[in-house]
Amino acid sequence: MSRRVLVLPLIALLGLSGPALADTLLIERAQETPAAAPVRGQTAADVEARFGAPQQKLEPRGGQKRQWPVIQRWLYPGFTVYFEKSRVIDVVINKASAEEIGPKPPIR
Repeated sequence: MSRRVLVLPLIALLGLSGPALADTLLIERAQETPAAAPVRGQTAADVEARFGAPQQKLEPRGGQKRQWPVIQRWLYPGFTVYFEKSRVIDVVINKASAEEIGPKPPIR
């Protein structure tokens, strides 16, 4: 009887882990294609020359009133580029599909 009590929770845990193995993780896809996005330190002109014009340039955020630097965001089909003083400070790989697990796309 005590074996059954120990085995049932183990089977339940194994059943929960099955679907997670089939999901695509955004971080795994991002690690596979590191050269497909701009790198930190590139200028906005370099990014536009290599990847073309962005789909959208979002309104800058931050500024003097908030005591924060002004951050600009450019949206491309596969990634979002964050600039400070026209230099890349970060690049975030966008989700490929709704089923992919990872951060949500930026608020537009």
